[in-house]
This record gives sequence, C-alpha cells and structure tokens, in this order.
Amino acid sequence: MSTLMPPLDAELIARHNATRIAALREDYDALSRSLERRGLSIDAIKERAAKLELATPSWGAGVGGTRFARFPMRGEPTNLDEKLEDCAVVQQLCRVTPRVSLHFPWDKVSDPKAVRQRGEELGLGFDAVNSNTFQDQAAQAQSYRYGSLSHTSVVVRAQAVEHNIECIKTGVALGSKALTVWVGDGTNFPGQQGLAESLDRYLESAHSIYQAIPEGWRMFIEHKLYEPAFYSTVVSDWGTSYLVAKELGPKAQCLVDLGHHAPTVNIEQIVARLQAFGKLGGFHFNDSKYGDDDLDSGSINPHQLFLVFNELVIAEQEQRAPFDPAYMIDQSHNVTDPMESLLSSAEAISAAFVKVLMVDRPVLSDYQRSNDVLMAFRTLRDAYSLDARPIIAMARYEGGGAIDPIAAFRESGWRAAKASVRKAASKAAGIV
Repeated sequence: MSTLMPPLDAELIARHNATRIAALREDYDALSRSLERRGLSIDAIKERAAKLELATPSWGAGVGGTRFARFPMRGEPTNLDEKLEDCAVVQQLCRVTPRVSLHFPWDKVSDPKAVRQRGEELGLGFDAVNSNTFQDQAAQAQSYRYGSLSHTSVVVRAQAVEHNIECIKTGVALGSKALTVWVGDGTNFPGQQGLAESLDRYLESAHSIYQAIPEGWRMFIEHKLYEPAFYSTVVSDWGTSYLVAKELGPKAQCLVDLGHHAPTVNIEQIVARLQAFGKLGGFHFNDSKYGDDDLDSGSINPHQLFLVFNELVIAEQEQRAPFDPAYMIDQSHNVTDPMESLLSSAEAISAAFVKVLMVDRPVLSDYQRSNDVLMAFRTLRDAYSLDARPIIAMARYEGGGAIDPIAAFRESGWRAAKASVRKAASKAAGIV
C-alpha cells in the first residue's frame, strides 16, 4: 500500500490561506446574494466546481516553447519522476488536476508499475497515454519523414501500429483507460500522395490499433488542420475524425484540441455536433492567436472557452448520448514558469465552467423559444460577466488547496529549491 507523500508542506498552504480567508468569505457571500436573486445556489455551483477534473500533461511541466527552440530554466524537470513531482504540486495547490497524461516515447520507462506506485505516493493517477509517430526516435528502424500510420510502406505502418500497441500495454500497467492518437501525416506539395489513398491506409492502420484496445478503454482520434503537413493533413478536421471514430467502433471517439482549427471555426458548434453524434471523447485545452500556438488556456479568447463549456453543460443536461469527456491541459511554455501557467490555465478553465453554471437557464430558454435574439445573448453574457473566482477559490480552500495557487507557489520557493538539486535541462531545439 502506497503512503501519500504530497510534495509541499500542508502548513505552508494553511499559513497562506489564513491571511486570505476573511476576504474570500466576504467576496463569496456577496456573490451568493447576487446569485440568490437569480434563483441560483452558490453552494451547489461550488460543489460542481469541486468535481471538475483536468489532466496535466507530463510534457507541459517543463519548458517546451515552440517547434524551433527551447529556453530552459533552472529547476525545471529533466525526467519523469521530476515531472510527476511538479504535477503533484500543481494538484496540491489547485485541486482540479488529479491525473497526469504521459507521452511515449518521451516518458518511456522500464517499470510502468513502479511509476504508477510513485504517482499514488504523490496523490496522482494517470490519464490517457499519448503515442508519438510524428518524430523519429533514436535507434528507430524506419523513418516517419513521409508519414506513419498512412505511410506508403507497409513496413513503416506496421512499426507505427506496434508503437501504439506498446503504448496501450504501458497504459494498462499505469492504470490508464485511453489512448490518444495524433499523427502529423499529410503532404506539403500537390501530387505528393494520393489524398484518398492516404486516408485508406490510415484507416487500415487505425483498425489494427483499435483491435488492441482493451475493454473499458477508449481510443481518442485527434484532428489537426495543419503542421507539419501544410498542403494536406490526413486527419485535418472534425468530420474526418468523426468518420474514423465511426468506422472503428464504439470505443473510438473524437478528441478536440482547441488550437487545431482555423481562426474563424466555430468550435462550440463542433462540440455540440460531436456530442449529438455520440462521439465526443474529450478536449485538449489551450489557446491560440494565429494557429496551433499552444498558448495558456483562456489567455487569448476566454469567451470562446465559456461558449465551449456552455455546450458541454447543455450536453450533460440533455444526455442525447453518453457524456464522459476527458479534459486535459495541452500547452507549451517558453516565457513563463510551466507550473504557474498550468495553475493559471486550471483556474481559467474552472472559471469558464463556473460561469456557465451561473447562466439562468429557464430565462435563456424562454428567450430562445420566443426568438428574442438580443436578450438570449445578453442572458449568456450576463453570466460571463460574473466573477467566478470566489467560487473556485472557496472550492480549492475546502478541498485543501490554496486560495491563490500562484501566490502560494511563489511563497513556497519550490522552483529555487529544485534548481539547487536538479541537473540543468537540455537546450536542444524542439517541443520537449
């Protein structure tokens, strides 16, 4: 039996909270009165906010930055155990990130059961495992330069399939329940490949992976508009992702990365469609300005995040199809402390969720039925304008977390302490 060993001293968090709880209670009570006038219970909303669960990405615990360069910082993690340690601190402070998503072979280990035990010691479980066939690895027999699951060579495709199956086996040992498959396959020149044939090859490979998915597991199909394939991408949009998931079977679902769309795409409508079709598997939360920027969640367009959660709450209420989406933060950090960005994003995602819970649904429904367009919009905007922070902070406080997680993190001196014992990170180019 593993003994829980949280990284931060609970007394540190208690001292942090002691100086802030009086002001928080004032803000909470003021918001409670405002919500009561709308017929809403702040305590009921807080209870739902406390149940929100986000996964943190192991790769997001370190400096990742852009595809062109890394600018490492002192004290960042350089191995999986250190990544888990940092993710445990994030969970200890914010209380909504109880699981970590691993990426292979970046996080490859010889003893996944020992990693699972280490996670339990730190108070962490393991979310979906992620395969990587968009990069060549050391000692890899076949190159993915011209694709992986859709490659013209059956030998290359077989190698990519086998890697995914190995990820599943590792995930089983970790206690994971899902595999996320994203490929960079596509073309950069017209005529480079047959566009129809490449999808046929991808489907054939995906079927082979699907056959290895255990009972109780899900296979998430992730789409992306472009990069590194800039002329055509094999799984480029939600329609292709849906087609693949439908072709594979009930254990296959679609994963929506908020940065993987053209700037004008209506992502909240995609959410509604996939849920209506019973194929909404989950989300990778981030934000973007120009493309797949992997910026902190809510940093550019928090209103879109709110609208996405609005559709999710509607989907949960209507239950047109089974509703169990997996949520994960998926970001790269090059100019901020990764742990602070993860904490900031967890709060932004929680805020979007809570704001949606504060929508006056009966009033909104009345306006929608009467086609009162402006008042329906204003009803949504009214909830978006409310301050969700007192609810989120109170849920954190009552769950043993910090009222102000980033302030508590800085007060802990965690990064400076780790800088004195961790080896320097690599300056190599790339995303990890």
